[in-house]
This record gives sequence, structure tokens and C-alpha cells, in this order.
Amino acid sequence: MNTFATLSGKMGRMSHAQAPQSFGRVDQDGTVYVRTSDGERSVGQVPDSTSEEALEFFVRRYHALETEVSLLESRVTSGTASPEEARSAASKLVTSIREANAVGDLESLAARVEALSPTIDAKAETRREERAEAKARAKAAKEEMVAQAEAIAAGNDWRGGTGKFRDLLEQWRRLPRIDKTTDDELWHRFSGARTAFTRRRKQHIAEQNHVRERARAIKEQIIEEARPLAESTAWGETSRQFRDLMNRWKAAGPAPRDVDDKLWKEFRAIQDTFFGARTAAQSQQDEEYRGNQQVKEQLLDEAEKDILPVTDIEQAKAKLRAFLEKFNEVGRVPRDAMKRIDARVRDLEHHVHSAEEAEWKRTDPQARERARATVDMFSAQISKLNAQAEKAEAAGRTKDAEKARESIKTYQAWLDEAQKALDEFSA
Repeated sequence: MNTFATLSGKMGRMSHAQAPQSFGRVDQDGTVYVRTSDGERSVGQVPDSTSEEALEFFVRRYHALETEVSLLESRVTSGTASPEEARSAASKLVTSIREANAVGDLESLAARVEALSPTIDAKAETRREERAEAKARAKAAKEEMVAQAEAIAAGNDWRGGTGKFRDLLEQWRRLPRIDKTTDDELWHRFSGARTAFTRRRKQHIAEQNHVRERARAIKEQIIEEARPLAESTAWGETSRQFRDLMNRWKAAGPAPRDVDDKLWKEFRAIQDTFFGARTAAQSQQDEEYRGNQQVKEQLLDEAEKDILPVTDIEQAKAKLRAFLEKFNEVGRVPRDAMKRIDARVRDLEHHVHSAEEAEWKRTDPQARERARATVDMFSAQISKLNAQAEKAEAAGRTKDAEKARESIKTYQAWLDEAQKALDEFSA
């Protein structure tokens, strides 16, 4: 009985698709053949086996190829294989299938692989578009980073600029490369900006170090000038000298960080020695002046009571002069009482001088004449307006008469004020 026919009958019970076994047969000498559109070809023999076992051996090879095809289809569909990898794998797999020593529908299996070609091409096109978009985004991002780098390089943010360049460099490294010419050009600009910033920063630091060292020398010189002043008892002159030294200290600027605080503490200690001694001496002196304070406050109490309020200018001026003579004969007062006592003296003088000035204005003949002329002018204008109103009423021009009456009210108010100013000269 023909073994091929027997196997075909057994496979009739399978699905409507042809079973792999239906594409093979086993010859009487044990040689296994596979059937293709080009005819049969030998795929091999399996020693010491039955015809069914021999055929099954080569069918299993076919199933292995089927598995490879399914795996490739899955990788292509899911995109886990790049189009280049998929195309290469498909080409190799088609060749393997056509030359395979296996039994099954090798042509259909090869056709399945070849059918992947449009999908692979579409994936390749999509991949090219995605890469183009990614490169465009990368180019825009790098151009923006170059612009930022050049802006930083042109600025003077020496501390923050270094960190910003570090962050930009990390971002640059994470971006994909674009075409070599553009990528190299942008990198050249970015690197050039960073180099220029670094060079300027180093120059700035060197200049700052020079300035700080110069400040250090100046402050050390100031300290040496301050040492002999610490024991001085010429409080006023030495205080001015210390103020001058302090101004020079501030103008010198900061010295190097590791010595600036040390120099300041040393200079401050010298100042504290002098000003502490001055405060102690002034405090002792203030206590000696308490008696003068009591005398001057008593003189002020009497003068304020006797002079204020000012009623007689000449008498008030005489009493003020007498008070000031006595007041100035008394010695100095404690520092904490100076401003308060001086303010009271100035207030007393102000009252007398204000009263004198008011009296002079009241009796000034020129001012009196100006006030009288103003009264006469307003009075004449009122008389003129009264005549106009009466004339208008007689002629029946009511509106003109009312207008004149309104003007009279205004001028009358001005006249009353001018009359008050004139009356003050007669008071």
C-alpha cells in the first residue's frame, strides 16, 4: 500500500487546512520527499524508523519553522524588532524555508513571511518619520540650549552660571544626535560659549583675588594706625580719627574670606577699648554736670513763667537777654539732658521773636497803606456796581441788574476781609 496515501487518509480528519504530512511521502527505501509546486524533492532519511516516524521527524522540522515564522510575525506586529532587523530576519527565514529539509506547506509558509514585507515597510516609514521628528525636536532643543549658553556666557552670574552650564550639558547628552554637520556646528557654539564663560570667570576670580589681597593690605595698615589710638584720652579728636579709619575700612571692600572676619575682630577690639574708656570717662563727667543741669532747668522754669505769654515786646526781650546771660554762665550739662534743655531755650526764643515779628508787621506803615488802598479799591468797585445795577433796573434789564448784584456780594466779602486787615493796624 502506498504510504503517502495512507498518511493522507489519516490527515483527512484534521481541519480544513492541509496538514503538513499531506505534503510529504516516504519511499520504500525510507527516503522522505516533500511536494512543492516545482515537484518533489528529497529531504532525507531517518534510519531505523518506520515510515510514519520518518515522516513525523521532518514534519517536526516544519513545525519549528512555523514557530520561527509566528515569532517573527509577532515581533514585526508589536514593533519589538526594528524594520532593519525584521527585513534581514525575513530574508534569511524565506531562504531557510525554501531550502528546508522539512515536510509541510513550505511555499505557504514562505508566503507568510513574504507577506510581512508591506508591514515592515510601513514600520520602516513610521520609524523614519519618528526619527525625523525626534531629530527636529532635538535640533530645536539644542538651538535653544545654545541660545541660553550664549546668554549665560555674556552675563556675569559667575556662581549660578557654572551650575546652569552643568545642567545644560547633562540635557545635551540625553538628546539624540542630528545630522553631523548641524550637530557639530551647534556643539561648537555651545562649547565655545562655555569656554568663553569659563575663561571670563577665571579672569574675574583672579581680579577679585587681587582686589581682596589689596583690601587685606589696607585693613592691616588701618589696624596698625588704630593701635596707638586705643589709649588716647583726646576723646573728640580721636573719635574723628576712628570715624575716618572706619570710612577707609568700608571703602577697602572685603578681604579674603579666611582673614576678613579675623581682621574685623581685631579692629573692633581696638575701637571697643577706646570707646569703652571714653564712655566711662563721659559717664563720670556727666555725674559732675548734674548740678549744672539742675541750675539751668531752674533758670528755664523761672524764665518761661516770667516771659510767657509775651505781652510787652521790649520787656520780654530784656528778660530774655538777662536769662541767656545767666544761663550761659552755667557750665555744661550731662549729655542725656542737652537736647531737652536746648529745645526749651529755642522754644522760649521763638516765642519772643515771633511776637516781635508780629508787632512789626502790625505797625509797618507801608503795610498799613497797602491795606487801606485795598479797602478803597473794593469800596470803589462796589459803588460802581451799585450804579450799574440801578441803571439796569431802570432800563428794565433785569438780568444785567442781577448779575451786578451778584458781583457786589463777591466784592463785599473781599472788602470785609480787607477791612479786618486794616483794623489790625489800629489795634
